[in-house]
Amino acid sequence: MAKRKENRIDIRNKKATFDYELIEHFTAGIVLSGSEIKSIRAGKASLVDSYCYFVENELFVKNMHIAEYWWGSAFSRQDPKRDRKLLLTKKELRKLRRATREKGMTIIATRLFISDNGYAKLNIALARGKREYDKRHSIKEKDMRREMERV
Repeated sequence: MAKRKENRIDIRNKKATFDYELIEHFTAGIVLSGSEIKSIRAGKASLVDSYCYFVENELFVKNMHIAEYWWGSAFSRQDPKRDRKLLLTKKELRKLRRATREKGMTIIATRLFISDNGYAKLNIALARGKREYDKRHSIKEKDMRREMERV
C-alpha cells in the first residue's frame, strides 16, 4: 500500500478565541465543489469573520474564503466567499439550533483541516461574545502566564 503524506493543513481563526468565549466544539464536514479542495490543500483559505447560520434544518458557513485554484479550469471556478453547507448529525444540528435561539449565542468557525482520510473538515464552536472588560481580563491572564513561565 502507498504511504500517505503527513497532513499539515491547519488553518485557524485566531481572533475567535479573543472575541468569543467558546462553549462547545463540533467537527463538521464541508460540501465543496470544483477545485476548492485543491486550494485548501495548498493552504489558500481563511476563516476570518466566518460564522454559521441555519436555513431550515441545514447549517451553512458564511464568509469562509477559499481562493480560486490557480490551475483550475474556468468551469471549476466558484465564488471564493460563497456559503458552504456543513455536514453534521441531526442530533448535533438540533442541539446547535436550540442553543442559538438563546440571546448572545452564535456559531463560529475555529479551525479548517484535512482529516486522515483526505476530507476537508471544519471545527465549529458554540460561542458567546466577550465584552470589552472580558477581553482585557484575558490579555492580563495571558501576560501573567507568560511571566510565570519566564521565572
